[in-house]
Amino acid sequence: MKTSSGRNRAPEARRSAGKRLRTPMTLSILDLVPITSGGTAAEAIRRTVDLAQLADRLGYERLWYAEHHGMPSIASSAPEIIIGQVASATERIRVGSGGVMLPNHAPLLVAERFHTLETLFPGRIDLGLGRAPGTNPAHVRALRSFDAEQFPHQLAELVTLSRGGFPDDHPFAQVRVTPTGVDLPPIWLLGSSGASAQFAGANGLGYAFASHFSPTPAAPALLAYRDAFQPSEAFPEPHAILAATVVCAETDAEARRLATTMELAWAGIRTGRFEPLPSPETAIAHDYSPAEQQAVDLYRQIAIVGTPEAVRDEITRRAEEAGADEVMVTTNIYDPEARLRSFSLLAEAFEMAPLAA
Repeated sequence: MKTSSGRNRAPEARRSAGKRLRTPMTLSILDLVPITSGGTAAEAIRRTVDLAQLADRLGYERLWYAEHHGMPSIASSAPEIIIGQVASATERIRVGSGGVMLPNHAPLLVAERFHTLETLFPGRIDLGLGRAPGTNPAHVRALRSFDAEQFPHQLAELVTLSRGGFPDDHPFAQVRVTPTGVDLPPIWLLGSSGASAQFAGANGLGYAFASHFSPTPAAPALLAYRDAFQPSEAFPEPHAILAATVVCAETDAEARRLATTMELAWAGIRTGRFEPLPSPETAIAHDYSPAEQQAVDLYRQIAIVGTPEAVRDEITRRAEEAGADEVMVTTNIYDPEARLRSFSLLAEAFEMAPLAA
């Protein structure tokens, strides 16, 4: 798929890899719309506006929602709907998908939905796309998902439908995406490998690396992205986001206590048990099996947990090591107020510029 033009920028990309972070650092949020034990999906969805309005005031750059199906702990099965709700309740923050799982959708429907969002909220929408179905085999069948290997073809179809340009003898030559008069928002590819990074770079897309759940080092993938990058209209320069799991509190002990929720949830996911997010009390009282403890140990390697200063320093270190342009934080805490407080403390630690009252 050709979505970009210009000469190969690999030598420049190699020279510029490394410490790329802007000053002040650009921070964003990935909201997985967590469902807690004893709570409901409806409550989780309603809370998205609380976080969005806080993030808007604090100066976060963007706020993304990820498509998941059949997950008792995640309520974001329809990110496009949440995006519209949140964009209408905020003023300046970019809102988007992180991502829409393209194999689950006909490209025409994705084009129409994001043309509509771009029409309603011009200049504030992002279209992040993923290759995986984001669910289990039973839900894949129910979704009538496409083969993920068809992702490049689906993406090319999505872009061509939006722009027009099918040859006259193509079956879709007369298909028009409505509303007309707008383009697709900037397209980002989500991934955790060098192959996805190279694909994003070669096609002039933004790239987001999933360090919030992957222990794979991000630096090689982000360098591969820059090496392969070809400029496009939406991305004249490469832009790489590093996603990170973060729990921040006033004291290290409190942050560690709050993080036990995801430790137990992570242990459950890794051992085939899917449940709403447990309370810290439940997590602390849990008798971990050897397999579960191994999963917890892996989570502790991935997560960034601690006081604002400690979290700030570790985020900065990882982002500089990876050569990221931006860091996207996801925080899943049992107590909704403690979750909002974590994002507030993080913004204070990075001296982010809040909106004027």
